[in-house]
Amino acid sequence: MTDCWEIHYPSGYCPGMSTISDVAARAGVSTATVSRALNGKANVDPELAARVRQAATELGYQPNGPARNLRRQEAAVVALIISDVENPFFTAIARGVEDVAHEVGYSVVLCNSDENADKENRYIDIAIQERVAGVILSPSGPAAGVAKLAARGTAYVAVDRPLPDRDSDVVLVDTRLAAAQATAHLVAQGYERIGCITGPAGVRTADDRLAGYRDTVKTTKNLVRRSEYKAAGAHRAAASLLSQPNPPDALLVANNAMAVGVLRALQELNLRPGRDVGVVAFDDAPWAELLDPPLTVVAQPAYEIGTEAARLLLARIADNTRPPTVTTLGARLIERASSHR
Repeated sequence: MTDCWEIHYPSGYCPGMSTISDVAARAGVSTATVSRALNGKANVDPELAARVRQAATELGYQPNGPARNLRRQEAAVVALIISDVENPFFTAIARGVEDVAHEVGYSVVLCNSDENADKENRYIDIAIQERVAGVILSPSGPAAGVAKLAARGTAYVAVDRPLPDRDSDVVLVDTRLAAAQATAHLVAQGYERIGCITGPAGVRTADDRLAGYRDTVKTTKNLVRRSEYKAAGAHRAAASLLSQPNPPDALLVANNAMAVGVLRALQELNLRPGRDVGVVAFDDAPWAELLDPPLTVVAQPAYEIGTEAARLLLARIADNTRPPTVTTLGARLIERASSHR
């Protein structure tokens, strides 16, 4: 899927379909009167204002975005910068953000950083240039780009991971506790050599899930692998673990994209989840319960992360002097056959 920078306009509006001059001609007023009427200025005769609004409706006219930016110094648009647009976890966050933003008249621009700090910073630069009202992001590295938002006074909220070395509104999941509970579940099922495949070092979610795993198991020597949060990296990591002389008999996997690579490695080695190797993965992807056997997952409240982040951003837009808040949500283990012998 390609990255995109797309504003979703209200239904029925086609940019460039009509101009302020068209509205003025239809209403029989000057363009200045149209501008004042559509911006709710009190010094416009109510009859003229009604005529202008009717003409604008008939023509499908909406005020020009760049011009509106110059007057108000911001657009009714928020930018959402996520780490992986193909990951159902992040698309569910995006849906939550969009639902809340749409209710109050904001459009949402979706950006895919691919866990790349340079791409993330470029999108932040674009957000500043376009004068968006605020930014929600899942940080992929140092907060250099966010410093530019703070300097300009643009509201921002972090999701999934806190911003390094910077206080901000943030919505998180207690994934360390969730990882510990998932590992304890595997122990309770009788698995004795439990491995962990997690994300890159220094990424908060990857480190927290590894820490939760280590909170629960006694011995982790040669049972941990790290890779990028992608199927290909997890496939290599799983193959490395399972090819050892004394391989793990269960695996905790840090996200659903990585689970795809792990399951492929198991298939190639003719190992069946549950029977041969217990498997628990983070995130309840739509396909997880359709597998044979169905996949045990740690379900994170992705949609709720999005809705809460959007509410926090709207509050921050309204009052950027508010003290920052940290909202921590819980995850739940959904037991299925892949973790039962």
